[in-house]
Amino acid sequence: MVDIATRVWNHKWKIDPIVRSLIDTDFYKLLMCQSIFRNKPDTNVTFSLINRTKTIRLAELIDEGELREQLDHVRSLRLTRGESTWLRGNMFYGKRQMFRSDFMQWFENMRLPDYHLEKRDGQYELTFEGAWHEVMLWEIPALAVLMEMRGRAVLEQQGRFELQVLYARAMTRLWEKVTQLRAIDGLRIADFGTRRRHSFLWQDWAVQAMQEGLEDKFIGTSNCLIAMRRELEAIGTNAHELPMVYSALAESDADLAQAPYQVLADWQDEHDGNLRIILPDTYGTAGFLQRAPDWLAAWTGIRVDSGDPATCAEAAIRWWQDRGEDPREKLVIFSDGLDVDKISELHRQFAGRVKASFGWGTMLTNDFGGLTDGSSLAPFSLVCKAVSANGRPTVKLSDNPNKAMGPADEIARYKRVFGVGEQAAQAVKV
Repeated sequence: MVDIATRVWNHKWKIDPIVRSLIDTDFYKLLMCQSIFRNKPDTNVTFSLINRTKTIRLAELIDEGELREQLDHVRSLRLTRGESTWLRGNMFYGKRQMFRSDFMQWFENMRLPDYHLEKRDGQYELTFEGAWHEVMLWEIPALAVLMEMRGRAVLEQQGRFELQVLYARAMTRLWEKVTQLRAIDGLRIADFGTRRRHSFLWQDWAVQAMQEGLEDKFIGTSNCLIAMRRELEAIGTNAHELPMVYSALAESDADLAQAPYQVLADWQDEHDGNLRIILPDTYGTAGFLQRAPDWLAAWTGIRVDSGDPATCAEAAIRWWQDRGEDPREKLVIFSDGLDVDKISELHRQFAGRVKASFGWGTMLTNDFGGLTDGSSLAPFSLVCKAVSANGRPTVKLSDNPNKAMGPADEIARYKRVFGVGEQAAQAVKV
């Protein structure tokens, strides 16, 4: 196992590329990429970096030249033979050849498109524009690069023994969490921490700790590279990006109202079983479920990613019951702002009522708050989102209005079309 503190001290990070592989990304990005490659190959999309934590002025912490070096390195990556073999031949969700031959031929020759980088008011404006199935693959690497470079800037100021103590304390903190989770009967939990991880090495260490400490309670990781290296299940389905872009492409209000369901109709054509997971909160969970076609009730489950998680899960249970489905046979994946206490609470509340599962993100792979002076390594809210499609702005409403994004007039239109009324604002959890 890598001695992370010694690695940091010896190299000062200079020769360590942050992103080591094109599959150092989340599994859902590859699943969505194949779907987009098939269904929307001519759609042009712009992605943009959004730092929701304005107090962290990234352009003052991170050297622009070093940032460009890391981004250029990502552009130099190609799928290796071993990675291609893993994607082509491995079994995912009980299915072999999940990735079709035409998609794999394209992916094996793909190079990420160029980026546009500027500084403005202490922040970096980083954008990617091009064919949707190409630029979408920038999201996770871009976030990983910025998150880790911020950490490197802080760690560069620390001495050798400070680093040893820092990582020893972080490891102890994480292992104490693992020990608490180990006591939960029937727990099913996966690593969802790639996008806001402290570093690749730390995420890999955290995954190994979960493997050893939780054994079969730990069901896999969203990170494809780590899944391949550690012989774990690659976990993931789909994300808000799909309904956001489909909705932006809608020609009328009627088309807009149907766009989130058209996404899932296309998804159903490609996937079955545990990949049929509904993500209902892009334009409000309550309205989504109220207007959802009956065929969606037969899907395997739902992922809860904003708003109050218990409230959303209860709404899903009522929706299944109203449509003659047994919630005890349905999967509910909780994935927003989780840490040990919330995981324990939700598991107790829904045990025996649904098949609960947890995608544990930032507080697994980046819980360094309070371990340095002034919490300079505390996690923060950084996202990279699709902001336009074929020249039209995208919109996300969410169950938490603090996560809403898009032009004010379009947000108002979407709220009208999707019948979104007053929403309870909540602090955005990393």
